[in-house]
Parts: sequence; C-alpha cells; structure tokens
Amino acid sequence: MKHTARLLALAVLVLPLAACQKGDSKPGGAKDQAAKPALLIAPEDLRAVATSGLIGAPVITGSVQPARRADLRAEVAAVVLQVVKDNGERVRQGDLLVRLDATSIRDSLASAEEALRASTQSFEQTQRVLERAKTLNQQGMTSMQALEDAELRRNAAQSELAAARARAVSARQQLTRTEVRAPFDGVVSERRVSVGDTVQVGREIIKVIDPASMRFEGQVSADRLSELKLGQPVAFRVNGFGDVEFKGKLSRIDASANAATRQVEVAASFDEPAKAPQIAGLYAEGRVNSGAQSALVLAEGSIQREGDAAFVWALKGDQIKRLPVQLGPRDERRGEVVIVSGLVSGDQVLRAPGSTLSDGQKVQRVAAGAGAASAATAGAVAPAGR
Repeated sequence: MKHTARLLALAVLVLPLAACQKGDSKPGGAKDQAAKPALLIAPEDLRAVATSGLIGAPVITGSVQPARRADLRAEVAAVVLQVVKDNGERVRQGDLLVRLDATSIRDSLASAEEALRASTQSFEQTQRVLERAKTLNQQGMTSMQALEDAELRRNAAQSELAAARARAVSARQQLTRTEVRAPFDGVVSERRVSVGDTVQVGREIIKVIDPASMRFEGQVSADRLSELKLGQPVAFRVNGFGDVEFKGKLSRIDASANAATRQVEVAASFDEPAKAPQIAGLYAEGRVNSGAQSALVLAEGSIQREGDAAFVWALKGDQIKRLPVQLGPRDERRGEVVIVSGLVSGDQVLRAPGSTLSDGQKVQRVAAGAGAASAATAGAVAPAGR
C-alpha cells in the first residue's frame, strides 16, 4: 500500500510537469513564426507572366544600320589639304568635311573664264558684222553671198561661245568638288583619308550617317517568307545593350533572295527611334511576331526545380505562394520557357527567388530600388535585370 501510494504521488507530480512542457512548446513555435520578418518586395523583384507570339517565330539576324547614310568619294584627283571633321563628330548639312588641293583646277577655271570672255567678244563682233551686212543687203550695197558668209561666221562664234560657257561651268564645278561637304545633318562614322594623301576619282573619303534614322537590317530564311508581312511586330536584342529588348515593326521585305545563302533581306524600324542605338553596325538578333503560335512564357531565372518538378514563387495578395508549373519547350535565343499550366497571363512571380523562402510568407511592398535591402534582410530575393 505504501509503495502504491508513492507511485500515485509521483504520477501526480509528473503529469502536470509534462502538461506544462507541452503547453510551453506551442507558444514558442507560434512566436518563432510571428517573429519571421516580412519579405520586402520592390517592383524590380517581380516579373509578370505574359503571352508571347515569338515561339517558333521567324528569326532575323543582322545589324543596326542607318537608313540615311552617304559614302562621300573623291570627284577630282588631288592632294588632301585639310580634314576638318573626325570620326564621331556631329555635322550640319553643308559643313566642310575635307578640303582638297585646288591649285590646278583653279588655273583651269581661270583659263576657261578667259576663253569665255574671248568667245563672248568674238560672238558680239560677228553679230555686229551680220547686222551691218543685213542693212547693206537691204540697200542693195552688198551681195547675198556676203550676207551668208557673215551669218556663218556669227553661227560659228555662237557655237564657240556655248562651248566656252560649258568649259567654264565644268571648271567651276570641279573647283567646288575640292571641298567635300556634309549632305545632311548627322555624324561622321568613318574617315578614310589624312592630310597629304593623294586621292583619285572614286576613292572613298568619308562616311556620314544620320543616327536618327537607325533601323534593324537583317536576313531571314526564305523558307519563312510566307509568314512575313509589312507592319508585323519585331522584338530584337542588340549586342552591347545586354538584355534590353527593342521593339519595332517590319518596314521592308526585299523582292529577291540572296543567291548564295537563300536568305531574304528585311528591315525593321524602331518603335521608339529616340531610344535606338546611336552606333551603326552593332550585331542584332530578333524574331518576327507572325502570330503563328502564342503561349505563356516566363524567363528561366524565375523557375526553380526539384528533380523533374518545377515551381515558381508567385505573389498572391500579401503573401508569396509556391506554385507548381508544367513546362513546355525552351527558347534558347531568348532564355524563356513555355508555361503549359500553373500560371495565367498577368501573374506576378519573383524575378530571382532564393532558397530560404517559405510558402505563405508575408510580403511588404516597397519603393523601387529597395529590393536589394530586402534580400540582405530576409536572404530571399535579389533584384536582377532581365
């Protein structure tokens, strides 16, 4: 009996202690969950799921080129005396770019003008002789033969005068050609001569382009020509501008394919010319939105994988949710993956999710530029460019 009483007393003491320990564990877990800080989300931490018509669309490869460009060449053989503008300098229409030696041409002009004066005097004299011959013939004081001879001399002098005028005009034009001037407002893109160079007729001297007329010029496979129409949207990226995607519209489709490559030349104008690259010749690659196939796409950086399963972290109200997604084909050129199911157009997902996120974690929206602070605080999200 004494032993039984002792056991009952011990049980009475142990049970309350266990109950206290069990009760203390619940408040502690809830407290840890409540103490977890909210995830700060800036606009640059999110990207929207969108529909793209570029899946399997015709690919254009080429470069950014100006629609207005001039390759200025020498029109006279001479020595370069002065190069006024260099590569990259802006010019206005009519600005002097290069000056050539005009000594011999100036002498030729002086000779042509002197010959013109002599021809003018000769013509005026023969014209006066003809007028006198006409008067004398009317008075019967000279023969018809003398009148015809005077008229022939006047006609010959007139022809010589016309030739002398043409030679003088040609000499003046040659003189003006020793000064190479800008044909329009633009930028010097390539200077091909220096002071002291001897240039022959036809040699390239300098190139001028109009940066405001930049467009995307490239080639597309002739097999995809039936899918192209003027005015179709074009999305392309330019080497040197990272992941910035430019938008444009198809503005030209050549009527013939290249005999060697069997590709067709096309051109696309920028939707925002002011934001177009100002450097000609940059490599570019893009796709024409022919509308042949549209699908939901998402940049690969927003997708996380566990074995064969894939999921994203989506913003739902004031929480982030882990949503499983089914993936389709990947666009190697754009780094995007087709979303077969799990998301709808307009859903917002984390741009570069980390490894410490939890399903249902609270979020707090902050101003642009504060996303990096959230990553440092919560260790979950780091803003990234596309």
